[in-house]
Amino acid sequence: MNRLLLLIDTPGAGDWNMAVDEWLLQTAGDRTSPVLRFYRWAEPTLSLGYFQHHADRNQHAGSLNCPFVRRASGGGAILHDKELTYSLTLPINDRFSSMALDHYYDLHRSLIETLGEWSITATLVDPGQRDNTAFLCFQRRSPGDVVIADTKIAGSAQRRSAGSILQHGSVLLRSSKAAPELPGIQQATDCSIDIDDLMCCWRARLLSRWNMTAHDLEINGHDIAAIKHLVDQRFAIDTWNKRR
Repeated sequence: MNRLLLLIDTPGAGDWNMAVDEWLLQTAGDRTSPVLRFYRWAEPTLSLGYFQHHADRNQHAGSLNCPFVRRASGGGAILHDKELTYSLTLPINDRFSSMALDHYYDLHRSLIETLGEWSITATLVDPGQRDNTAFLCFQRRSPGDVVIADTKIAGSAQRRSAGSILQHGSVLLRSSKAAPELPGIQQATDCSIDIDDLMCCWRARLLSRWNMTAHDLEINGHDIAAIKHLVDQRFAIDTWNKRR
């Protein structure tokens, strides 16, 4: 049976969270097993998609006083607050392989199955439905997004390198004071899901779907130093965050 490496993080700052995902992508080729990471945010934080302009922050007044960071992945801006965030990194020989799309849908379908344990009916956005004009990710629609009725509660983005893939995404549990216009699962269903329960159930679904066993990813001092270097040289500086 194959191994899935797990990394369950404590709440972190935006630059740290993005640096960990980038480090996992850069080192994925050194591992033979994929890494599933669950993480949270130390404070409400806006993440810009890689191709978004920093000046477009003015389109969302509610998050102007929040710290921000630019992601290495595309897509719309996300106000990270009352959510569960995940990333999956894995080595891959062909960056254009269908494996990337398979994992995208696997994660979302397993999330839908997980929500069913709370008697919540969620579905995927149809392949022909796409609207990427809004500034905020959760006001956009892309094929494979997870919705409850017409409320988007989960979306993901991918970044591919020569030998590895990073997919990360957010599951909106409830609305944030910094973005009250975005309803979460609680507003859409009147069901309040504990974040740790969701994490545990979703992980179990993925392990079953992929026929894998879970093992903790061990991070040493050298790894921490490499992540801090990514924070200092990229995700904490204006030349990255305000590059557009």
